[in-house]
Amino acid sequence: MNKRERAAELLKRLPAIYPNAHCELVYSNPLELLVATILSAQCTDKRVNLVTPGLFRRCPTAADYAAISQEEMEGLIRSTGFYRNKSKNIRAMATALLERHGGEVPSTLESLAALPGVGRKTANVVLGNAFSKNEGIVVDTHVSRLSQRLGLTKFTDPIRIEQDLIKLFPRSFWTDFSHCLIFHGRRRCPARKPDCAQCELNDICPLAKV
Repeated sequence: MNKRERAAELLKRLPAIYPNAHCELVYSNPLELLVATILSAQCTDKRVNLVTPGLFRRCPTAADYAAISQEEMEGLIRSTGFYRNKSKNIRAMATALLERHGGEVPSTLESLAALPGVGRKTANVVLGNAFSKNEGIVVDTHVSRLSQRLGLTKFTDPIRIEQDLIKLFPRSFWTDFSHCLIFHGRRRCPARKPDCAQCELNDICPLAKV
C-alpha cells in the first residue's frame, strides 16, 4: 500500500473511529481560542483549560490583554510553562490586534500568522476551529509523529509535513484530519507506548507491532 492508498483509507476510517473529534481547548470566541492556543505550546490542553477560565474573566477583550501588566499576566498563566515568553507574546499580540485590526482577530492566514507569537500552526488552529476555514493542516507533535509512523511523510519539519499532507487529503478534511490524528495520538498511539494490538489502523500502519 502506497501513501496515497493509505491516505484514502484513513479518509474513510478516521471519521468513523473518531466521529466526535474536536479541538479540546475550551473557548467561546476567536480571541479566546487564539490565546489558549498560544498557551498550549509545550503544555497540555488539559492544563491550559484549567488556567483559561480565570484569564478569560480578567481579560475579555484585546484591550485588556494589551493593558495587563507583564507581572500580573505571568501570575495568571504560570502553570502553563514558559510563562514569561507567553505573557510577552500574548500582550504583544493583543497590541497588534488593536493597532492593525481594531481589536478583532483577523480571519486570514496571512494576517494571523503576522501577529507576534502566532505562527502558521496557531493560525491554522484558529482559522479551522473559530472560523471554519480550511487554510492548512495543523501539525502538532501528535500529527507530526503519526504522519511519519503511518508513512504519509518522511519529513520532520512541520511545514514540509503539512505540504505532504495537503497533497494527500481533500481541503474539506484538513481541520478534521488534525483532530482525528490528535485524538488517535492521545487515546491509542502515544509516543512512549503505542497500543498496536488494539489499534484500529494496525493493518495499514507500516510500524505496527502486531
